[in-house]
Amino acid sequence: MKKLDNKVALITGAASGIGEAIARLFVAEGVAVMLVDRDEERLSALASEIDNAKVVAFIADVSSQEDLESAVTNCLDKFKGIDIAVLNAGIPGTNAPIEDYPVDVFEQVLDINLKGVWLGMRAVIPTMKAQQSGSIILTSSIQGLSALAGTTGYTTSKHAVVGMMKGAALELAEHGVRVNAIHPGYVETPMMAAIHEEVVPDAPEQFQAAIASTVPMKRYAKADEIARLALFLASDDSTYSTGSSFLADGGILAALPS
Repeated sequence: MKKLDNKVALITGAASGIGEAIARLFVAEGVAVMLVDRDEERLSALASEIDNAKVVAFIADVSSQEDLESAVTNCLDKFKGIDIAVLNAGIPGTNAPIEDYPVDVFEQVLDINLKGVWLGMRAVIPTMKAQQSGSIILTSSIQGLSALAGTTGYTTSKHAVVGMMKGAALELAEHGVRVNAIHPGYVETPMMAAIHEEVVPDAPEQFQAAIASTVPMKRYAKADEIARLALFLASDDSTYSTGSSFLADGGILAALPS
């Protein structure tokens, strides 16, 4: 039997990268999936490629309360429930000292990476509380447990996601709803490729190789490696796990004090 047979999942940031990998794995494990993203072209292409009657694409901006509530309503209309919510949508912002960091970029990062997660939880929680069951998985980052100079927008948003996760886990534990966070390190995704291009436009591949050399495992993760961690948290293999941070970083943070 498939690990998540007959479950329903809503995944934000589903059009590429980690979100896409999670969507593909969940479908393979028997999940009905609502794919949510603002990139209509990529999202539609993914839904067409998966070509499964249990997959629906929904165009939404996660920073919009109306959009996310509509996504949840559509998911409930189509699949009659939501068992899993993977709130994964995020953007990197830019790299600049605090005094030079553009205010509008900082606000946009918080709108998507933080407010978008809060709005997503706010939209799915009533259904999960009524069911007395559910798993909410938030995508943070190793920067949610550490920091990187020049990335105050991203680092701030990912640290805040951890606090949000812990508070939500305490609120929802008695209702049978679990809330956990995934903290990926460096992952081979379009977002990371764009960062490499921005930082070292003349030599992005060499830049990636230099970063990979600092990882104890000496490589970036594949997106499907992060997806398998999400599968664990979505499944009954993790029924006593809530309010926790789960690292998938190749050992990067092992040297930090616990």
